Amino acid sequence: MTPTSPILALHTATAELDPPLAALDLTSLRANAADLVRRAGGVPVRVASKSVRCRAVLEQVLGTGLTADGGFAGIMSYSLAEAIWLVRLGARDVLLGYPTVDRAGLAELAAEDILRQSITLMVDDLAQLELIRAAIGSDLVHPRVCLDVDASLRIGPLHLGVRRSPIRTPDQAAELARAAVARGFEVVGVMTYEAQIAGLPDSNIAVRLVKKASAAEIAKRRRRVLEAVRSVTGKLEIVNSGGSGSIEVSVADPDVTEVTAGSGLYVPTLFDHYRSFTPRPALYFATSVLRKPTASIATVFAGGYIASGPTGSTRVPKPVWPSGLRLIGTEGAGEVQTPLSGASRLRIGDRVWFRHAKAGELCERFDRIHLVDGDGSRTTVPTYRGEGNCFG
Repeated sequence: MTPTSPILALHTATAELDPPLAALDLTSLRANAADLVRRAGGVPVRVASKSVRCRAVLEQVLGTGLTADGGFAGIMSYSLAEAIWLVRLGARDVLLGYPTVDRAGLAELAAEDILRQSITLMVDDLAQLELIRAAIGSDLVHPRVCLDVDASLRIGPLHLGVRRSPIRTPDQAAELARAAVARGFEVVGVMTYEAQIAGLPDSNIAVRLVKKASAAEIAKRRRRVLEAVRSVTGKLEIVNSGGSGSIEVSVADPDVTEVTAGSGLYVPTLFDHYRSFTPRPALYFATSVLRKPTASIATVFAGGYIASGPTGSTRVPKPVWPSGLRLIGTEGAGEVQTPLSGASRLRIGDRVWFRHAKAGELCERFDRIHLVDGDGSRTTVPTYRGEGNCFG
């Protein structure tokens, strides 16, 4: 049973290690990174840290820099504590992708110039502004904020997209901007994340039609929102949009100054069916066969790394080598063991390679990742967990 590339490279480079382990094919990662830059067409790409959760990988991607033809610039963080940690380790442009109510973190931000200058907070509610101001405890501090504007598609009573911001109309956005300015905040940007485009694979014609309608609607509405906000704030530094699955849609709007991408670097199974790009899976995990309940079933250690989102078959890990392996419906992927059918060729001690359903969440299960280069060399780096961090 010889694995196929890139699993062959990972299998060979980690042969003397005992699973469970996570391994990243750097050749695929670099190809994915280059493809994201190509798709962005010269618009800077901000890296979504939640989809990476490994500082060494963030540094490798951001190390490619920004050129006249585009590239990676900045981080979208998912936690204020994470953003503070990254800035103290050298990051200088961190946009929070979500609001924060971390009072201790806000007080910390207020106390240090480098944190205030490097971190942009996300807001979508007057109550958040009030909480931030109370946590900071000084009218002399002027935090940078970005307004999160709902980008979902609404057709009559239907809401197609995720439930994020309550801010949707130009008037609502301008009102929040005025409230922020009046309270001493520096409004520097607007974000519109069209999850119903970025996060849905092109699985059928209905999905593709919804995506097309949504792209047209948000482009028109974003333009009106930006006009309304700029009437309050003047020029904006940041107009952020998109995700790995919707880069082309976002950059088609000349108002967009940057796009965000992260999952497209690792390419988990949820990104297998997009028409806008060719998926090159880069991140895998391996575990070992512990026992053989029957001739055709092998039970491997652990493996129950279920992804977030609506429960169902799309959120479970997928065995990819040896081929033909399947989870058993009555047990699925388990906390301590996972039985697999189609395993007549497997023996106790053999390895099974899996892919996770979502990108960075796998790093919450491992304290290190083995990076395997094209020449077969291996470098082991810590994940966020391996550096002693759990940001939620």
